[in-house]
Amino acid sequence: MEFSAKQIAMLLGGKLYGDGDKKVSDVSPIESATEGKLCFLCDEKYMPYLAETQASVVLVTAALLGDKTPKSQAAVIAVENARGAMAQLLQLVAKAMNPARRGIEQPAYISEGVEVPEDAYIGAFAYIGKNVRLGKGVQIYPQVYIGDNVQIGDNTILYAGARVYYNCVVGANCILHAGVVVGADGFGFEPDAQGVNQKIPQIGNVVIEDDVEIGANSTIDRAMMGSTRIHKNVKIDNLVQVAHNVEVGESTFMCAQVGVAGSTKIGNHCILAGQAGVAGHIEIADRCVFGAQAGVAGSVRKPGMYQGSPAIDAMNWRRSSVGFKQLPDLMRRINELEKK
Repeated sequence: MEFSAKQIAMLLGGKLYGDGDKKVSDVSPIESATEGKLCFLCDEKYMPYLAETQASVVLVTAALLGDKTPKSQAAVIAVENARGAMAQLLQLVAKAMNPARRGIEQPAYISEGVEVPEDAYIGAFAYIGKNVRLGKGVQIYPQVYIGDNVQIGDNTILYAGARVYYNCVVGANCILHAGVVVGADGFGFEPDAQGVNQKIPQIGNVVIEDDVEIGANSTIDRAMMGSTRIHKNVKIDNLVQVAHNVEVGESTFMCAQVGVAGSTKIGNHCILAGQAGVAGHIEIADRCVFGAQAGVAGSVRKPGMYQGSPAIDAMNWRRSSVGFKQLPDLMRRINELEKK
């Protein structure tokens, strides 16, 4: 696909500087951009590249330009948020590159009585169980498994190999990437009098609200009773484990290899960076940010940034980390003093 600078400026409502007829057909980082490429600039430290770039079109956050006319051979489009504008354009490109499919490929198994909307897509070797409800425009890729009594909302995409177990609910405009498992049994066992671990039946379900995206090979376990609930607009990275009866608040981010133990409640607009671990049966306030490999051992009542294991205030952790490096020398000095 090819777009002119003028077309892009009109689409984004941006202010155009330079040749509006310049065309782009691909995107690139500004450092390595060549002719025909579109790039964006939203950080002041990259501003020197604007005068040097060979890109044809550059999106720039307007605040970085101020009242100055940009000096660049590229067509420059000033927008309120260059990163957000770039994301908007990429969504259009992505839809063009991978347009919605329609129809039912064979072989696919669809239980009797299941209504498949006219604009839906069901890929080869997909399995759809009894009493399943499919929303308009759903995209079910090959080898997807959908168990009995599942509800899938409008325009939701299940990529190849995703599994949604019985009685679970997936909202509208969701994306489940390859290998996602929704509704597997929670990790519940109880030792009997002989010390043998007996399985506790997990009879609840998983409810995923609208606009949720779940990365490849992540797992959302079903509740022992009630529901494991992922609220709207949550974004979950690859290889994330969410245990039984967990509740994840609206617009929360969970990065790769995060693990959340059972019955924990995570607030709205939180961020859990890579490999953060969260203990079970605790509560986390809204707008908490946990750094990579943070270990959250107890409830967190106040919004803020936390780091370390056990997780503490990020600034205090940074101060402490300076001391960690000095511990061997301090221990040596203490030993020498004790010998005197």
